[in-house]
Amino acid sequence: MKLKEIYSDKKSKTVISFEVFPPADENKKLLDEINILKQYNPEFTSLTYGAGGKGGKSFELLQQIKALDINVMPHFTCITSSKESITSALIKIEQSGIENILALRGDIPDTEIHKHFDFNYANELVSFIREKTNLSIGVAGYPEGHIESPDLYSDIQNLKKKVSAGADVIFTQLFFDNNKFFNYIDILRNEGINIPVVAGIMPIISEKQIQKMTSMAKITVPAVIKENIEKYKNDSKSLREFGIDYATKQCIELIKHSVAGLHFFTLNKAYSTSKILDNIKGEKWKI
Repeated sequence: MKLKEIYSDKKSKTVISFEVFPPADENKKLLDEINILKQYNPEFTSLTYGAGGKGGKSFELLQQIKALDINVMPHFTCITSSKESITSALIKIEQSGIENILALRGDIPDTEIHKHFDFNYANELVSFIREKTNLSIGVAGYPEGHIESPDLYSDIQNLKKKVSAGADVIFTQLFFDNNKFFNYIDILRNEGINIPVVAGIMPIISEKQIQKMTSMAKITVPAVIKENIEKYKNDSKSLREFGIDYATKQCIELIKHSVAGLHFFTLNKAYSTSKILDNIKGEKWKI
């Protein structure tokens, strides 16, 4: 099923989906984790994916996830890819029966060599995919603005280009303050962006995880999270349980505000995400 059908206005419940990434070692452990999450009936699982010759292992994993009878959505980055390599990868994707794709610019390499090929921005990739395929396209959104944007307004102008190029759904970067998300939705609607916006949720599992994410992106960390990270800095189990409780409250509030979907960044582990979903079973989400 395509994204534009999954997030149809006719749906009355919040859609659940997961994100995983190709593991450094064998795929079996990840597939076992995905099988645990499968019981929650996700509409799809997304997989970080590299085009332009970088996605060989990812494509194999895509096939393995699909074999579990799970709708799978690959990520495509374009910053160092040629049109030929993207075209070749898109053909493989469509021939395998996959219907959805998440189109991203990707990180700019540190070296000047191979800094750009045929694509400089995500909207160019969206336009190319729309022209060449029948895939339904998701794009990234940033409730607090992209780290490279001078401000939130500038970032939203870039998002409008992606939407105009043919995006069907926006998937947000993770956030810990729901008010940032609600404010973002209000601004998008006022700017004429009316496609579904899916909330990115990442359960807190460690201080290192938070430090890494906040160094890579504009993400406000509320005082209560900082306090509990300090409180449980030598107690990883308790910190993980705090993360589950915090994300549960986030999700319940988002569902009550009729969020289109919750997209869980699982970090390739089922435990925290499954506990959160167990906690919100009484809420209006699609199970």
